[in-house]
Amino acid sequence: WSPPGGKMRSAERTIMAVTLRRAFALSRNPQSSAWLQGGISRCFATSSSKVVGSIDEALDCVKDGQTLCIGGFGLCGIPENLIAGLQRKGVKDLTAVSNNAGVDNFGLGKLLQTRQIKRMIASYVGENKMFEELYLTGQLEVELTPQGTLAERLRCGGAGIPAFFTRTAFGTAVHEGTNVIKYGPGGAKAKDIEIMSEPRESREFDGKGYVMEKAIVGDVSLVKAWKADERGNLIWRGTARNFNPDCARAGKICIAEVEEIVPVGALSPEEIHLPGIYVHRVVKGEGYEKRIEKRTISSGSGDIKVDKRRELIIKRAAEELRDGMYVNLGIGMPTLVSNYVKPGVRIELQSENGLLGIGPYPTEEQVDADLINAGKETVTMIPGSSLFSSSESFGMVRGSKVDVTILGAMEVAANGDLANWIIPGKMVKGMGGAMDLVSSDSKVLIVMEHLAKGDKHKLKQSCGLPLTGRRVVNRCITDMAVFDFVTEGPEAPPTLVEIAPDTTVDAVRAATGFEFKVAEPLKTMLAH
Repeated sequence: WSPPGGKMRSAERTIMAVTLRRAFALSRNPQSSAWLQGGISRCFATSSSKVVGSIDEALDCVKDGQTLCIGGFGLCGIPENLIAGLQRKGVKDLTAVSNNAGVDNFGLGKLLQTRQIKRMIASYVGENKMFEELYLTGQLEVELTPQGTLAERLRCGGAGIPAFFTRTAFGTAVHEGTNVIKYGPGGAKAKDIEIMSEPRESREFDGKGYVMEKAIVGDVSLVKAWKADERGNLIWRGTARNFNPDCARAGKICIAEVEEIVPVGALSPEEIHLPGIYVHRVVKGEGYEKRIEKRTISSGSGDIKVDKRRELIIKRAAEELRDGMYVNLGIGMPTLVSNYVKPGVRIELQSENGLLGIGPYPTEEQVDADLINAGKETVTMIPGSSLFSSSESFGMVRGSKVDVTILGAMEVAANGDLANWIIPGKMVKGMGGAMDLVSSDSKVLIVMEHLAKGDKHKLKQSCGLPLTGRRVVNRCITDMAVFDFVTEGPEAPPTLVEIAPDTTVDAVRAATGFEFKVAEPLKTMLAH
């Protein structure tokens, strides 16, 4: 052996000589000889390739009834060739741990179609109608878990940490064990419940409630990366990293499918995102569709089309944002808020799927399937953007590094309770990252229309739907009013602090399901 360039420094020659003398001495001791041979064998084993020749060969270790940790977020960064291989293989009764289950006919949706998945452990159902239907009709077990908690359960599983405490979901159905895991043959309509979730152990730290979550360790992890070397060191592009590193670490066996495999040494150590110690098999994917869920294109003009009532809400919410803030915007109306930030105010948008510094929607030429936001929309990055895994993203959230969170809601209660993730037995979207976001010390702003369909109250004395968080809403901005809520200490009525230009206090009272105080003076929204 000789180092690159063929020259060995004096110190290197000394170390090599000492090492060889010790090895020779050990080899003459019968008790040490076997140990030495094993050590040398292990040494040489670490230099062997982890590359396998085909998807089917890579999956030969997957058996019926196993727990699989599967990377990806929406359709971004999913191991689509490995999923297709599972479908061909026909393994069944699987527990799939993944943020979501793709769409009806792509991603994990394929395995739902063929009924190969027995249980989904996920945070979001989203637009996958088949996922929702199978659950509500009793054909699929679903363990809905907050997105940040799911990422941390996977990270801890890979780090040998059996459980951890988190503020996320304290006081909700997740904590209390009142989520339905599986409906019986009669389904949700008949209220035929077969399996309920288990209550979480809880403790108080520094005056705040926490729940205990157990780590997840999978039998096999299936992940997708951009590039790998022959030893399994992995690199990702854009937001395709998401849950992939966390899933990779959590598996007893990790199979990584990649777009490109390079020789050992071709990757700089500084650019490797996941060390090969976590990866057991590497296989080159046989082409990628890289389907995009929401191909969102910039108009180029900068014009935003939104009705006047919603525009009032969005513009008012934008006034809450100050220069230098880190902000998380929820799906739907909240995503529009950044378009109305005042001139001279620079904020950085944090996206749960692993991006800090979200840029504008792309032009057609800029569209990249590996670059999406938490709403599955195509986006761009700005100078100074950074990329990271899902567990890193929610570490920022739980650690209260995000200044403001803006979300939508189905219901907001007088004490600041929030409900925005499920209508039991009817609509199952999943909590996604909302429970994590509202459980941090970030300021929580709710933006929503004041009344639901049929002029039903959304601002209520108490929420009738399962909670996202208890006493978490700081301010609620609607098309009629702005309310502030008391979230610490004894409960107290909310305060009406602003009113829309075209309404009255009496009209607000009639449209609101709780009593409230009126600020003096009462300001008009967007009046400067």
